[in-house]
Amino acid sequence: QGRAALGDQNARMATARAASCFARSAPRAFARTRARPFRSHLGREKRWSASAMAPGAAEAVQQEQPKAVLLQDYRPYPYAVQKLALDFLLGEEKTVVNSKMHVAPSYEGTPPPMVLNGEACVKLATVAVDGKDLLEGEGYTLQDEKLTIENPPNGTFTVDISVEIEPQNNTELEGLYKSSGNFCSQCEAEGFRRITFYPDRPDVMTVFTTKIVADKEKYPILLSNGNLVEEGELEGGKHFAVWEDPFKKPCYLFALVAGNLVAKEETFITMNGKKVALRIWTQAHNADKTEHAMNSLIKAMKWDEERFGLEYDLDLFNIVAVDDFNMGAMENKSLNIFNSKYVLCTPETATDMDYERIEGVVGHEYFHNWTGNRVTLRNWFQLSLKEGLTVFRDQEFTSDLNSRSVKRIEDVSLLRSRQFAEDASPLAHPVRPESYIKMDNFYTLTVYEKGAELIRMYQTLLGRDGFRKGMDMYFKLYDGQAVTCDDFYAAMEEANDTSLGSFKLWYSQAGTPSVTALTEYQKDAGKYKIVLSQNLPKTQDSSKEKLPQLIPVAVGLVGPNGNDLPIKSVNNVPTTDDGTSPTTVVLKLTDWEQSFELDGITETPVPSILRGFSAPVKLFAEYSMDQLKFLFANDSDEFNRWEAGQRLSKMVILQSVSDGKIEEAGLKYIVEAFESVLDDATIDNKIKSLLLTFPDMDVLIDGFNATYPGGADPVRIHETVSALKKAVAMRLRSKFEGTYTSLVEEATKAGLASLDPPSISRRALQGTCLDYIGSTGDEEAMAMCWKAFKAAKNMTDQISALKACTSKSGPVCDEAFDSFYEQWKDNALVLLKWLLMQGASNLPGHTAEVKKLLSHPAFDMKNPNKVYSLLGGFSRSAVNFHNIDGSGYELLADCVIQCDGINAQVAARIVGPFTKWQLYDKTRQDLMHKQLERIAATPNISKNVYEMVSKSLKE
Repeated sequence: QGRAALGDQNARMATARAASCFARSAPRAFARTRARPFRSHLGREKRWSASAMAPGAAEAVQQEQPKAVLLQDYRPYPYAVQKLALDFLLGEEKTVVNSKMHVAPSYEGTPPPMVLNGEACVKLATVAVDGKDLLEGEGYTLQDEKLTIENPPNGTFTVDISVEIEPQNNTELEGLYKSSGNFCSQCEAEGFRRITFYPDRPDVMTVFTTKIVADKEKYPILLSNGNLVEEGELEGGKHFAVWEDPFKKPCYLFALVAGNLVAKEETFITMNGKKVALRIWTQAHNADKTEHAMNSLIKAMKWDEERFGLEYDLDLFNIVAVDDFNMGAMENKSLNIFNSKYVLCTPETATDMDYERIEGVVGHEYFHNWTGNRVTLRNWFQLSLKEGLTVFRDQEFTSDLNSRSVKRIEDVSLLRSRQFAEDASPLAHPVRPESYIKMDNFYTLTVYEKGAELIRMYQTLLGRDGFRKGMDMYFKLYDGQAVTCDDFYAAMEEANDTSLGSFKLWYSQAGTPSVTALTEYQKDAGKYKIVLSQNLPKTQDSSKEKLPQLIPVAVGLVGPNGNDLPIKSVNNVPTTDDGTSPTTVVLKLTDWEQSFELDGITETPVPSILRGFSAPVKLFAEYSMDQLKFLFANDSDEFNRWEAGQRLSKMVILQSVSDGKIEEAGLKYIVEAFESVLDDATIDNKIKSLLLTFPDMDVLIDGFNATYPGGADPVRIHETVSALKKAVAMRLRSKFEGTYTSLVEEATKAGLASLDPPSISRRALQGTCLDYIGSTGDEEAMAMCWKAFKAAKNMTDQISALKACTSKSGPVCDEAFDSFYEQWKDNALVLLKWLLMQGASNLPGHTAEVKKLLSHPAFDMKNPNKVYSLLGGFSRSAVNFHNIDGSGYELLADCVIQCDGINAQVAARIVGPFTKWQLYDKTRQDLMHKQLERIAATPNISKNVYEMVSKSLKE
């Protein structure tokens, strides 16, 4: 989802003086608009050929290659925009935007030219400085998507600009566009330049006043940032609204919504007694699907007060759900705009995972009000300053409200399956990148998920109280400013009066570090010796020599009876000041290799290393199958307990892939381990479902490449996992069926689907058991799966049953897919699940079905959700996407090329699977490389796709 991919928050009150200034400027702006016809000075938006970077891409059109933006070239903007008044006249054919900037110098000496960003879709009408119209070629120039005022006055001055845009034709979904007949905006990262000419960069912060004029019947609701200060009727059936936001913000946080919407309203009282109006806006037919999102918002506001002492700063908080959105959500100050899939839900239409994601995304966007809005970014290279920090905050929010262990396992699973693969690809980049061509391409798992791991390491190293002190210092020093990752690092050090040494290297060095652990028990001395070493891989982004960085490694020792052993000291330094002995210690690895001696160990232990996944690294440690089975049964750290099962399964799978058959000895270990989980009534059912899950395909591919040279065969790995899963299911069939039956009986007694933790856990394990039953593929099993599908009363159970029914070709599979579609064909959000499962299907020959779905009424290449569901799902199909005949690669490349002409951001995301071509066997490498060259040779590809493809083809 990348999760991908995501946003920020909220707003406040304003001044009557700003409104009066704006009101005075608006009539003159409209008069100029009528007096002079619009012209497009920029011409066609620049598109690019990646041919120069693509060996073998013959006959590609040669064009100038786009230039990278470099961190080292950053310079502060020479002007301050003290305030900005915007006037929108929304229309069906054209929308007129008039802006008035109040500008002050930030330079020394002679006034430099004032450069404003724009794009070809913005048609310029007039430019005036201090009320005097400028002429093109004399007062200003337009070139390379920039409007430059050549000779600005000394001192303060005003700039009035009038432009015309066409939101209804904006398929890029950046800037101002229309979704389901409503106007909405998306300005992060550089979408504001598609609305008007402006210094579109995060370090230019100003106070916004926005007036919106529209047809009242079509667009009765007019929303923007801040507080509504004026509204009224106009001639011709139009009306207007004026919004003022008293907080300075960069233009990427600007938002506008106009449409026929209804709101669910609640009131939140802050910790200091202030009343905040909360409103979630949707189309009328979705009004009954926002209760969970509203409850999640209230929980998030309360949690942020309790955990970090952060109170909401305005009197109003709006959320708007839209169907067409490139990302998950956007934290615009006081007017969050959400992808509807992260707002709308009922138990009948959304799974338990959907509910958790909605809670997390609503929390994430709200938390941005402080970490992203009140303190923002100096430049886009610092993106992880707000996103990594806010992902960590939403992870902690979900952990505190639900199961911390489950959340940690889920987050690390995503990190290791997707972000580690990104680190191993030609697109590897540091958490703080040093260059980009198109900033949209850097809303990555590295910036978000790995960035969150860096924040978690601060807390691990400083303790929870120390981390809170650092956060308090951060807001004290930088509230209302645009700052850097280095500033956050400095606040943590200053608040805790400490040095974090080489920890800062995590921001600038790309790649996933490897940590190797060698252990020795010295019985006579009562010591346990651990030698840790780190290695950082070479990555394509930089030729600089990499240096060792601070890595916190949490370690525990499990005694023969399954209990943790107390650790008195590390390298003769007591582990606590009060004489107590903890059972988990954090070892600080700062050099390439270090030795640690843990004292007071009286029994031979099994080491539990990297507890809680204390650092985003690959751990290499020698464990026997017996030791892993022991940790799987006894480790008190639930993450490492799960990890022991993952390691055990991975060992068996990779050996089986190499041997071409499932070894009985390895199968026996897994069966015994899984049986003990099913029999253990003390384990939470959700944890059980995770313990019974095999490693993700990306993790297995990474493990295969670390063990065997020559690249991975994903089809062979999939077939091995399927065979192992079936073998386990056959051996434990009575256990799976018995557990499943008892869980169904519990659910029947409970009645309607509940969202309490026990019910969610029950459904998770119930689905896992049914999945194993379905994997046997026999007639009795498929009948059981079909019965479950027909009996499902909530979406969680229905999707679990659909997955089980469609794991094998045949009548049950066909009927389940058809029945699900017929039931939900009028619900676009539910059909996303159908598209996803169709795309991800590993049924042989399903590529042809995916190709047909591209013309199906349920699919639309202009809708990002539908593209991500069908094609994102397809790229996860080992059997079909990675078919050795190359048909899957060809189909995805066709879609990338088609989509790039509609929405470059979306096209760049779906090209992602090709960027990992080096992970696979030689035949598949050549096939994927060929498709990359084909995309590269396509005339006029976007900057977004150019950057992804050119880096992937770079030798």
